[in-house]
Amino acid sequence: MPILTIDQVMHAYVTNQSAVLALDHLSLTVERGEFLSFLGPSGCGKTTLLSIIAGLIEPTKGRVLIEGKEAKSMRQTIGYMLQHDYLFPWKTIEQNVTLGLKLTRKYSEKTRKQTLALLHQIGLRDVDDRYPYELSGGMRQRAALVRTLATDPKILLLDEPFSALDYQTKLKLEDLVWETLKQYRKTALLVTHDIGEAIAMSDRIVLFTARPGKIKRIVSVPDSLKACTPFQARQHPDFSPIFQMIWKELESIEQT
Repeated sequence: MPILTIDQVMHAYVTNQSAVLALDHLSLTVERGEFLSFLGPSGCGKTTLLSIIAGLIEPTKGRVLIEGKEAKSMRQTIGYMLQHDYLFPWKTIEQNVTLGLKLTRKYSEKTRKQTLALLHQIGLRDVDDRYPYELSGGMRQRAALVRTLATDPKILLLDEPFSALDYQTKLKLEDLVWETLKQYRKTALLVTHDIGEAIAMSDRIVLFTARPGKIKRIVSVPDSLKACTPFQARQHPDFSPIFQMIWKELESIEQT
């Protein structure tokens, strides 16, 4: 059974004056441990789809299933990482990364130690008692990743989590996130506007049409690239051909 099933999902935003169709008859299945990226024009419904998967909003039509159950009943199995870290400035890093454990009633001395061990594992040692303003942007995003992973989610939703970072930090974090998710065999969905990032990190790339969002094409990343870290993938000879193909596909979408 796929870990995630999106079945004929449609969603419209309705006001007193108008109705805007954001997603139109979208269907997709995702296997456990897969990493998918969503690419498409701005406003094509990518983030709306993440919100539906997270159970934050219900689709106008269709359904989303996580392990065969309605998404809204599986909210605690979802981890969500956004463009901004949203760490609470008045809480220490330890308090921030263990907050999800407390909210989901999973906090114990064991889970606390596991979370701090992961924090140290991804290069954040001696920061437990520090506050977010004392850390760089890249360090805060690492802490946000630990907070997301602490509750052991079945699926991670990543909404442009690296876009606010400088390029060097972004590349380092791509590798870190990729390696961490592989190690813990997590399923992940990434919304991005960066073609290179999508290719370097993903198993498959879903290309969306302009609004209303439909699936235009699903591109499978070659095994030669999937075996590489994101940084290595960008240097691989197979990277440029698939980049050019996706670039042309997105250009044709934006021109229609």
